Amino acid sequence: MIRWILAITITFVALSLPSDAQDLNAKVQLLSPRVQNTNKNSLKVLRLAIQEFLNGRKWTEHTLNPAERINCTFVITINEWDGASNYRAEAQILSSRPVYGTTYQSPMLTMADKNFDFSYVDSQPLDYNDQSFLNNLSSLLAYYAYTIIGIDADSFSHLGGSTYFERARTVCNNAQSSGFIGWKAAEDFRNRFWLADNLNRKDFMPFRDFSYFYHRKGLDVLSVKPEEARATIIDVLPMLLKTDLRQPGAYYNQIFFSTKSDELLNILRAAPYKDRATAWGILSKTDPANSGKYYELNR
Repeated sequence: MIRWILAITITFVALSLPSDAQDLNAKVQLLSPRVQNTNKNSLKVLRLAIQEFLNGRKWTEHTLNPAERINCTFVITINEWDGASNYRAEAQILSSRPVYGTTYQSPMLTMADKNFDFSYVDSQPLDYNDQSFLNNLSSLLAYYAYTIIGIDADSFSHLGGSTYFERARTVCNNAQSSGFIGWKAAEDFRNRFWLADNLNRKDFMPFRDFSYFYHRKGLDVLSVKPEEARATIIDVLPMLLKTDLRQPGAYYNQIFFSTKSDELLNILRAAPYKDRATAWGILSKTDPANSGKYYELNR
């Protein structure tokens, strides 16, 4: 299983959780600030259906203890609703993973989907299979479930997320002719198509390599061997340059740094000046949007 290393340190949590846990520990928030006369009961039913779909399915072949489930949050904002089955919405998707020997949750995915539109009828079963498109809501949720699991798996096992990234791309391919926005390359340079494309391409392998070494050899060692952990992180930072040189400004690059920039800064500010200066040079080049933030490392 992909998260077995952490089980010993957090086994006590499992005693208070159900024994039939699946892969995700998803929390769903459903907001509707722009919708007038909202039927609160319908939204409650919808929220519970989404949460059950995410948490009740087996997305992987692994058997996870309850304490090993991946923490994630879906904040879905309903912008328009026809009062029946059609919803225009956007979503913020977040996930995290625990850091060995600490209570800290490292952010793994922080992103927004501005085209989270779908149709849903009260109490409608959310059917899904990997072979075909059935409805946009289940496809959206499956796509992000696989993406979350893949990113998490990459941080525990070298390139461990490959299977799940391929499944997310299959979800995307199946939805190409659905008529819903976000699944096609030509619609935008920052959408679900391009995220799946990036995560499955060889050009982005260095980012995925970095994730493994950064989390397993860096963060998970930081509490017991801080100097060694920071040295490892400095050593692998050039991996980020490899992808940046091939795919500057790519969608996943942007998502990665919006998720990790604050954490990188907080960890590296305690490194020796020489190492901080090296990190500043790399991060300011690969993540120019946050270059002002990283300047602190060069002081």
